[in-house]
Amino acid sequence: MENRAKQILQQVFGFGDFRPVQRQVIQSVLDGADSLALMPTGGGKSLCYQIPGLTLDGICLVISPLIALMKDQVDQLRARGVLAQAIYSGMSYREIDRALDNCIYGNYKFLYVSPERLKSDIFIERFKQMPVNLIAIDEAHCISQWGYDFRPPYLEIAAIRTFHPNVPMLALTASATPQVLQDIVEKLEMKNPQVFRQSFARENLSYHVRLVENKLEKGKEILDRVGGSAIWYVRNRQATQQIAKALHQLGISATFYHAGLSVKDRTERQEAWMKNQVRVMVSTNAFGMGIDKPDVRVVIHSDVPENIESYYQEAGRAGRDGKKSYVVLLCNEENLEKLMDRAALVYPPIDFIKKVYQCLANYFQIAVGSNMLSSFDFDWGEFAKTYNLGVLETFYALKVLEEEGFIGLSESYYSPSRLHFLVNPQQLYEFQISQARLDPVIKILLRTYGGNLFSEYIKIQESKIAKFLEMKESELVKLLERMAQFEIADYEKRKDKPQITFLTPRYDAAKLPLNVKRISQRRDLTLEKAKSMVMYVHQNLICRTQFIQEYFGEKTDETCGICDWCIAHRRDPGALGEKLKKWIIETLRLAGELEQDSLINQVNYSNAEFAVELIRELIDEGEIQLTPVGTLTLKPDE
Repeated sequence: MENRAKQILQQVFGFGDFRPVQRQVIQSVLDGADSLALMPTGGGKSLCYQIPGLTLDGICLVISPLIALMKDQVDQLRARGVLAQAIYSGMSYREIDRALDNCIYGNYKFLYVSPERLKSDIFIERFKQMPVNLIAIDEAHCISQWGYDFRPPYLEIAAIRTFHPNVPMLALTASATPQVLQDIVEKLEMKNPQVFRQSFARENLSYHVRLVENKLEKGKEILDRVGGSAIWYVRNRQATQQIAKALHQLGISATFYHAGLSVKDRTERQEAWMKNQVRVMVSTNAFGMGIDKPDVRVVIHSDVPENIESYYQEAGRAGRDGKKSYVVLLCNEENLEKLMDRAALVYPPIDFIKKVYQCLANYFQIAVGSNMLSSFDFDWGEFAKTYNLGVLETFYALKVLEEEGFIGLSESYYSPSRLHFLVNPQQLYEFQISQARLDPVIKILLRTYGGNLFSEYIKIQESKIAKFLEMKESELVKLLERMAQFEIADYEKRKDKPQITFLTPRYDAAKLPLNVKRISQRRDLTLEKAKSMVMYVHQNLICRTQFIQEYFGEKTDETCGICDWCIAHRRDPGALGEKLKKWIIETLRLAGELEQDSLINQVNYSNAEFAVELIRELIDEGEIQLTPVGTLTLKPDE
């Protein structure tokens, strides 16, 4: 089986060999064991289920919340000759019905689904009939309310195991604390799982923090010193355009990217950057997920991310080729204050959340009890203005409604037009005879896209067909819609807008069953994670890579040697001891009295022996003293 897996790796994906952790995870899955893999961004997580999925008989179910990533992976697999299908919000019932049939009878190898689909009757009935070989959960941290991106629909995953109890489960995540990892195992009801961890240390990444007021000037200085491709992350769309324009004026090739751009603009800019025709991509965090560009030499953040998890994931897009790369956070004290203020707003009052839900029902004219799994185009900024709601507060209320499992939100993504004939060739021929106006359209469709139109949904280009027929595209669209009205074909027009999906039948807003206790816990957790981000900026006691490793529960005494802390410590090793002494004194001043072990834990310095040595020096110097019961306290002023 292992030889077969390696053969698939080479023939289908073009790689010579597995990475060490990949090999262990894949072997565990092939052995039929439940497995949990913690693999940082760029670690090759997708191959951990794609290789077993192709090696074993049957179909692999992949559960992911990222629609754009699902679509990209399906397109990539199909380009390699692998049959793959995705089901996500915005698809018609007929299209879902056909896709699930293909997965039962059509020799498909992969089915990607968003988690909210798991509890729909149509999915459950077809899933029971599928020859499933593996259930893979991507972004598995989403199942834990202690994680940074909790999604209640993930809690439905364990329930589907009853239909295929002997099929192994593989959970994958790039960033999770020990508490989140334990939660994943429990919530997925994993059976004696094999757990694989890849170190959070990226030996080629040099982390830096620069406290500056003029971020553009400092950013240019960094880009002048370090050559190669770069990503510059900001929080809002307006800033992407402003910084890209300023860099261009300073002689640095740059463009900008955000979810509000047209598909054409986004595609062109991404391709230009991928081909190194443009050096710097200035972007919101909408950019980078699923982008595998190995030679990114610099990742700059000029706004502080909400948490260490997000920062680590975005920083991890640098240096995937293993060569030295730089990750730089540009900020100032005002930015850190805003981060904490924003964290306090992330979970709005319960009454406001219910008000937003009621406004959504009014906006889309949805009656109580209706519209489960219905999707609509949705611009939340326009929605907020319509009902005179605060734009930022509305965004956070919508995110809470998403976390609570009432709605699903997706950034704008491109979904091309698709068409599928609902009748057989003989019935279609009879229809052509009776409807002369539509006959040329049907002939061109068959000539261009072939007989597969009868068996599956095929992507079509209206502009191309209209050109052949020498008519306006808008006129062709009307004719295709007319075919759909006759139920000769199912025609799904292309989408290029954000989507909102109602995941439950509509509730009476006053009786909306929000989990108030969980929301309160999530509010506290958000504040704690923001504090950790502030600590990352301010701390000067340990290597930055060590700080990240310890945040994720990975204990180490090894420093990276290339971050700003390591460089400064190498230049002046004596300065570290003085800084640490001051921190020990400050910690005791705040606490009053601590046992030695507790003091070392609160100081949070990885080398405990060095910390003990400094405590002894401070006792000898008369700065601190031992009490009769053996605790430590500051020596009182005489």
